[in-house]
Amino acid sequence: MPNRLAHETSPYLLQHADNPVDWWPWSDEAFAEARERNAPVLLSVGYASCHWCHVMAHESFEDRATADYLNEHFVSVKVDREERPDVDAVYMEAVQAATGQGGWPMTVFLTPDAEPFYFGTYFPPEPRHGMPSFRQLLQGVHQAWEERREEVAEVAGKIVRDLAGREISYGDARLPGEEQQAQALLGLTREYDAQRGGFGGAPKFPPSMVLEFLLRHHARTGSEGALQMARDTAERMARGGIYDQLGGGFARYSVDRDWTVPHFEKMLYDNALLCRVYAHLWRSTGSELARRVALETADFMVRELGTPEGGFASALDADSDDGSGRHVEGAYYVWTPEQLREVLGERDAELAARYFGVTEEGTFEEGASVLQLPQQDEVFDAERIGGAGGVRERLLAARAARPAPGRDDKVVAAWNGLAIAALAETGAYFDRPDLTEAAVAAADLLVRVHLDDHARIARTSKDGRVGANAGVLEDYADVAEGFLALASVTGEGVWLEFAGLLLDHVLARFTDPETGALYDTASDAERLIRRPQDPTDNAVPSGWTAAAGALLGYAAQTGSAPHRTAAERALGVVKTLGPRVPRFVGWGLAVAEAALDGPREVAVVGPALDDPATAALHRRALLGTAPGAVVAVGAPESDEFPLLADRPLVGGEPAAYVCRDFTCDAPTTDPDRLGTALGG
Repeated sequence: MPNRLAHETSPYLLQHADNPVDWWPWSDEAFAEARERNAPVLLSVGYASCHWCHVMAHESFEDRATADYLNEHFVSVKVDREERPDVDAVYMEAVQAATGQGGWPMTVFLTPDAEPFYFGTYFPPEPRHGMPSFRQLLQGVHQAWEERREEVAEVAGKIVRDLAGREISYGDARLPGEEQQAQALLGLTREYDAQRGGFGGAPKFPPSMVLEFLLRHHARTGSEGALQMARDTAERMARGGIYDQLGGGFARYSVDRDWTVPHFEKMLYDNALLCRVYAHLWRSTGSELARRVALETADFMVRELGTPEGGFASALDADSDDGSGRHVEGAYYVWTPEQLREVLGERDAELAARYFGVTEEGTFEEGASVLQLPQQDEVFDAERIGGAGGVRERLLAARAARPAPGRDDKVVAAWNGLAIAALAETGAYFDRPDLTEAAVAAADLLVRVHLDDHARIARTSKDGRVGANAGVLEDYADVAEGFLALASVTGEGVWLEFAGLLLDHVLARFTDPETGALYDTASDAERLIRRPQDPTDNAVPSGWTAAAGALLGYAAQTGSAPHRTAAERALGVVKTLGPRVPRFVGWGLAVAEAALDGPREVAVVGPALDDPATAALHRRALLGTAPGAVVAVGAPESDEFPLLADRPLVGGEPAAYVCRDFTCDAPTTDPDRLGTALGG
């Protein structure tokens, strides 16, 4: 019989709806039940495409004896971290503070007042590697709860007090300057892996936001070292197994330093951020590889993550059926030489093995290889590889016949905002109006389904039905960022208006009026044991740095002093963190580059967007590399954008006006002169 999760919208929670565990969703009712029964709470946090979450579910939560013990002695609460990033953040901070590490599945034991007293991640069904079994853990916690309650309460109280005391140093609420940006670059240089690209050792995550900083820093200062780190890292990733060489798109991370073997789940946010980075790399360098990867990644998002309602699904699983009924990580993506021969025949299989680095020994498990593009001297026949009926097309068709990985169909507002920005710009750069149209469709869905009458945004939806969870700071900020990009690309001022409505909430409900610091949850949100607040970028830009970027862009488009002031105050934390931990504040550093450059404000006036002269100026404006530049385009008398006010045609011709720091260049009708002014 299904448990209480059967009525949830989260695919992750629905995966557990038939468990024998009597799960509760995160709710006041769950904690009221714990108080009534005088029982501790098991909080289990994960997400739908998490491999070890699936493993623990199969081993423990589907086991009747384990479930019976849980149901008798605990109130069990299951949380999708992607639906409730606030709950995840608060308890992950506690896990990391107590154990020095964290991850998912996250296993936390709470008092009925939601105070944590014991933590962990994955626990096996039998003792191994020094870890107790999950059943042993449950028995130990139950015994402590029954026999040492005062000690448990004392531990829980101390943890909550320690969390309350973990205050962030906000710096002096002033912009980072040249010195701090240079120190951040130096810090990145020290951690750079010159042999393989990227930063640090294994596991290696795609450093999307750091790459954006490096490209912007190069554009502003001319630093060749910054550009080389960005270009070489992007090429290594694109040639590695972390990139899907057949279908496009990036996996979550590489388990090794060489980008060879990925953790195969594919997340919307990674692909949105990387699509935009590769498009910007092409804009800076003209790299054909960057162009191809940007377009293939955009096409992957639309083809494999697009939902019927117009939004984008969250993720594809790492695991899939290997054809024998077993769910195996990477089964959909890897190849043996024998599988190549079955699809391609002897001659083309030999070619494909050399081209994609498939060996008899394999680079993955059981002799299988992850497809790569190894650097080699051999010149390959491009038509045989990539032409109609070529090797790539036939392998892709054969792969499509394999059991596909599962898809987490929920639409997360923040991640869709990132995708809107990426697709709008990629469509504009490469003359792919279908990609821009996909961005507009996703934006329409967010407005129709996620926004209420007061422009408050809901975190998720599924199948066109809005979820119950309120948006957090990153939802407001990333969706505003997407709308601002869409406004610049389409010339439709309504997206600027929607961005302004969202950012008004950031100012009113997420900002500390005294310090300018930002919180991840609104002032009127559900009260947790701590109000989460994290300015560091991890898999995605933090809500804090994303908000700083959107506030800065909106201020440049509108001239709003309050939004500019809020952006600068928020960037004070980047001044503190950038020189110390540049890898973990990449988006903040990128936003600081935009602030140091102005950012520049470009107004393109012409009789119509499809007028060739207007379109040429508009395109050149979008291709400018000046960090964070904003673009408004429209007729001279248009009231769509404040930047268009009092900007006439020049000699009856379409013209572009470029301003920064309250100073404007002479208007120009020449796209080349405009490009020079914007570094493009």
